[in-house]
Amino acid sequence: MRESNPNTAPLFSSRRMLINFVLLVLCSQFAFSVLAMKGALLPQMLELWQISKTQFGVLMSIYGIVHNFFYVALAWAQDRFSSRILIPVNMVLGGITTFFLGTTTDFAVLCFLFVMLSLWCEGAFWPAVLSAVRKTTSDGNQGKIFGLLEGGRGGIELLQNLMTVGLYTALGYSLYGLELAFKINAIVMIFLGVVAWFMLPSETLLKSGDDAGKANQEVLKGMKTTFRIPEIWMAGFVGFAVYLAYTSLPFFLTYLQDLHALPALAIAAFGIISTSGGRIGMALPAGFLANRFFGGSTGGMRIGLLLVAACALITASLPADDSFTWYAMIMMSMLALLFFFMRALYFAPFGEMGLPQRFSGSVIAIAAFMIYLPSSFAYLLWGFLLDSNPGLKGYQYMFCILGFVALMGMSVAHVLQKRIKKGIAEEIAKRIKELDADLNLLGEEKTLSQLIDSSPEAKAGRKL
Repeated sequence: MRESNPNTAPLFSSRRMLINFVLLVLCSQFAFSVLAMKGALLPQMLELWQISKTQFGVLMSIYGIVHNFFYVALAWAQDRFSSRILIPVNMVLGGITTFFLGTTTDFAVLCFLFVMLSLWCEGAFWPAVLSAVRKTTSDGNQGKIFGLLEGGRGGIELLQNLMTVGLYTALGYSLYGLELAFKINAIVMIFLGVVAWFMLPSETLLKSGDDAGKANQEVLKGMKTTFRIPEIWMAGFVGFAVYLAYTSLPFFLTYLQDLHALPALAIAAFGIISTSGGRIGMALPAGFLANRFFGGSTGGMRIGLLLVAACALITASLPADDSFTWYAMIMMSMLALLFFFMRALYFAPFGEMGLPQRFSGSVIAIAAFMIYLPSSFAYLLWGFLLDSNPGLKGYQYMFCILGFVALMGMSVAHVLQKRIKKGIAEEIAKRIKELDADLNLLGEEKTLSQLIDSSPEAKAGRKL
């Protein structure tokens, strides 16, 4: 039976693996600079673009629909091609798109730019980053490595938001500060794309090696085998529930603005503390806490979703009265902390199941489709719900929906944790062994650490 205790192997096999991981963290956060800004300055972004909450929901839905389509359409590419092909080019093109985002108020142009942003910064890019992070360490350290990814991204997001708010205030609360922030982030994205081209590995982990025909066959057969594992779809649904709850976070800011009339700077400060602070404070230790107290990442999400349901229902019961402002802020802060605790964990179960690294890319791409599916409708749902039901009533609907979805996710997480403990890793190993025999694939499983540590650059470094 598979043990739930974390692996005793080191988190990083070498200094080059650590550097590779840091580069992945930098790329993963700067690629989402626009999404980072909405967590602290959504009201100002709506003013900059001259759009309503519903129109913002339309933009986010367009963004979500496009990337969900490409998650599925390009799932096979995750295992077939190396991260050097999938990450750098998309970073550069995403940077060019971001550069122009702060320069228009034409809604049709904004829609086009969001389509392009989703194509470059999601599509094949984001599953490639997640797959590379999953391959960075052993199966037993998955919760820890994804916690470090999310926490590291939170630290970068904090700097991004502080820069944006700083520019906004330094320029006399001018929207030009936001436009300037878009351009600075865009330049950094392009620079990171160039660096990634020279640093990321150019080989895959497939056993078929350079034989293109056999490699394609190996990837497709691997997808067919892994997609028949029920636990993969269960883990995807748990992540779906977590992310649906997370999509409500930007509207916590409009809640404080609409119902409690807090000044813009105070709302922005709350946004920075609850988002960036939450990611740093909760995401970094999430994997360690989940392994230590909850029996792994799935157990951590189970208890997290239970607490989300409780906090959401309490928030829904609060009246729109200034004397309850602090209570509302406390509840929403707790929700934000829970969101980021669980966000650090929802890709970890796919590694903890024992999926071989060579097939984890396509699995994570499909998992990303399931987990991020709310991005194609949730922002539009919340925006339409709040615009159609002004005042307290709309927010009560939103928090009640959150509570219901969280309870559903908690139930599935409970069943999934039991199945993982019963030994799903052994069942997966058996299926992969049959696949290799069918395709006459020989040799041991390759790992990313072996690939990077045996690279010519690594060998040259050791000689020096």
